Amino acid sequence: MTDDILFLAADRVEQLLDRDTAIRSQRAAFTALGRQEADLPAKIMHPSRFDDSVVFAYLSRLSADSGAVAKIGSVNPGNAAAGLPTVHAVITVLDPLTGRLAAVLDGTAVTTLRTAAASAVAVDALARPDAVDLAILGSGTQALAHARAIARVREVKSVRLWSPTPAHRARAAETLAAELDLPVEPTTTAEAAVTGASVVAACTLSTTPVVRGRWLADGCTVVSVGSFEPGRSEVDAEVLRRAVARGAVVVDDPETAAHHAGPVVDALREGVLTMEDLVPLGAVLTGRRRARTGPEDVVHYNSVGLGVQDAAVAWAVVEAARGAAR
Repeated sequence: MTDDILFLAADRVEQLLDRDTAIRSQRAAFTALGRQEADLPAKIMHPSRFDDSVVFAYLSRLSADSGAVAKIGSVNPGNAAAGLPTVHAVITVLDPLTGRLAAVLDGTAVTTLRTAAASAVAVDALARPDAVDLAILGSGTQALAHARAIARVREVKSVRLWSPTPAHRARAAETLAAELDLPVEPTTTAEAAVTGASVVAACTLSTTPVVRGRWLADGCTVVSVGSFEPGRSEVDAEVLRRAVARGAVVVDDPETAAHHAGPVVDALREGVLTMEDLVPLGAVLTGRRRARTGPEDVVHYNSVGLGVQDAAVAWAVVEAARGAAR
């Protein structure tokens, strides 16, 4: 019964999915979303009553040729102290014609790859062409993945990296310097990392801002992937004020962001933003909306994650696995 079902562990997922393929999958996902061609039911994010974990569930279908994809998992912030990924998940892929189970994938590897790849797509669409100085906030799995992915779409010249634990940021900086063959400086403060950077990627689970609007250089693009629920805000209100005044606030999906993205939820409630101010990334990719209008604009991209991202990357992995088996 299970002979034709693919079971793909994390190491196999990583073997089958290179960064450029992951980036292409995310460009396809957001383009389909921008053209209103994908099925995207509302996602579930449920904070546990027992601890600080958050259970989540995503469901989506990218196209008629690819079946439905479902992901269930948990965010456990305490894992970071133990050197473990903070997100663990499992993904199921269904056949587009029959609905039968086609594959089961390690969702942790998929989530890491697709989140960073989507940020690379956003940076490519939103950041200035000459953006070369990268600031990374965080030193965990997503922080490293973001540096690697952004380096695929911009000719990064230098990286400054901050996280609150000196040993963690030093180890992350050493790892990235060796992998990317770039100078990577661990900084003692978030401000030192952000000041002067042309691209800032916040990859933390912080409940309070680690990026302040007053630190940002004109023309900066700020990516945030840790503000995925109302109680988490990696950036302060000034980041959004600067972006809406001269630039744009870009999100993966306005309706989802309005309910889940901490800084966006707060800004809408306080009147800093309106729903019309939220620019979908898919609309930028398809030319329906503009984000950056000039080199001095500050652009903020807040991603909370969408099922269509998992659908796109999961099918890319499945197709690669089938090709390798031929």
